[in-house]
Amino acid sequence: MSESSAPFGVDIDETIGGWLRSRADRFGDRPLFDIVGVARSAAHIWTGAAEVAAGLAALGLDTGDRVAVMMSNSAANLDAWLGACTAGLVEVPINTAQRGDLLHYLLAQSGSRAVIVDSALADRVARVAADLPALRHVIVNDAGTAVDLDLPARISRHSLDGVRRSGPVPEPDINSLSTSTVLYTSGTTGPSKGVVLSHSANLYLARHTAHLMGYGPADVLYTAFPLFHINAKYTSSLAALEVGARFVMDDRFSASGFWDTCRRHGVTAFNYQGALLLMLFKQAPRPDDRDHEVRKAFGAPCPIDLWEPFEERFGVTLTEVYGMTEIAIATENPPQHRRIGAAGRACAQFDLQVVDDGDEPQPPGTAGEIVVRPKLPGVMIDRYFDLPEATVEAFANLWFHTGDRGYLDDDGYLWFVDRLKDCIRRRGENISSFEVEKTLNTHDSISESAAYAVRSELSEDEVMVAIVLQPGHTLDPVDLLDWSQERLAHFAVPRYIRFVDELPKTPSQRIQKFKLRDEGVTADTFDRESVGYRVVR
Repeated sequence: MSESSAPFGVDIDETIGGWLRSRADRFGDRPLFDIVGVARSAAHIWTGAAEVAAGLAALGLDTGDRVAVMMSNSAANLDAWLGACTAGLVEVPINTAQRGDLLHYLLAQSGSRAVIVDSALADRVARVAADLPALRHVIVNDAGTAVDLDLPARISRHSLDGVRRSGPVPEPDINSLSTSTVLYTSGTTGPSKGVVLSHSANLYLARHTAHLMGYGPADVLYTAFPLFHINAKYTSSLAALEVGARFVMDDRFSASGFWDTCRRHGVTAFNYQGALLLMLFKQAPRPDDRDHEVRKAFGAPCPIDLWEPFEERFGVTLTEVYGMTEIAIATENPPQHRRIGAAGRACAQFDLQVVDDGDEPQPPGTAGEIVVRPKLPGVMIDRYFDLPEATVEAFANLWFHTGDRGYLDDDGYLWFVDRLKDCIRRRGENISSFEVEKTLNTHDSISESAAYAVRSELSEDEVMVAIVLQPGHTLDPVDLLDWSQERLAHFAVPRYIRFVDELPKTPSQRIQKFKLRDEGVTADTFDRESVGYRVVR
């Protein structure tokens, strides 16, 4: 058991609606939230959710019905999400970048009976509405501005403000293990799957984050991540509300303005994921880089070579975990017990193993698939929505199979290697695309990169990278190879280098490597063997 863990139990009667009411009773009218410039107290958050909940119930939506929410970060988004949960409905967050066939798939696969959507995005829903037989209501966040929509006669159009009701708050027959949300994965390797999570799982993640980070009423949390992700929902907004911390949410991230924003709001903590830390570190150094109140940050993954330089430059302590939409936080790497570069040790609520293809546990230092299982009910995914075969496959042998590759060291610390499907096998060596990318991304001229396998004319794979350069920069492929040889194992140095304007990504900004693999070695790809370049062993 991790020393920082606490055995968070499950109160079978606790739901998000009841929890919101308790937060309002505890923290009252004290200003807590700043949602894109709009102030909200705990009491106001409860009132907004209760009004939307009453309005949704008045439309005839029943307990368990799915309600999609397709909105940018805003106070109205908060009301829609929490209102649906309070009414006993199931929220389906939709990425605001979705449109066309993929939007249709998400709304159809979830069987959403209602969509709450910003006026600027409403026409996208209207274009696919005719082929959504379950859909009955389109609720537009129009702030009083009329929006004309061409909808089938069976679908009613409403204004979000018009839906709100001040009447009795619904008291649905649900408990903590009832479904609160269906969150769709990014679909980097296939169709998106809806992750079914309970009220308990959402509240557990918020409480676990607040406990791990030591958040309290004196803290000010900040995020610019979108409310259609668990990061902004549960590890930011609900974590802040759990302890009465202040919370600041923007609608977009600015690397150049980040620290000024933190200074202006007195931010003490923020969340990170993806390349956020690297983007901040690549900003030109300033004399006031440590002149702020931020002292801690939560997330993953931070490249090992960036970890201590980032902390030293900005005066911020990083806390890493291993988790995903399906399993929340499975490992912890807190400052008092951390191992830099690792994802930490299994937390109190999960068992964790690394296994081979036959699900046999691997010894320390040997890589395999990361699998987890809970020690308590209601702390992770229940199932994939309406996908029983995918659910059974994921839970083979009573362990949840993450699809990630890693290894445990002698002390039980987990080291992430790669997504299983992204591992590159070259001449008997397993190469982590993650490790190649995090090394390349430290180059001053590189904005971001993707490493992936292409077939070798000999056997197995060759390493290929697609690179997006920093604005105004150029980079000679041979110079990059010379630089890489000093930092990568000889077998991991790319054979193929391709410069691109942008990388193909999902709407949630995850790189779609399958598209790069399908394109293969293109006409504009540099091949080191074509110029006789030799890598030194």
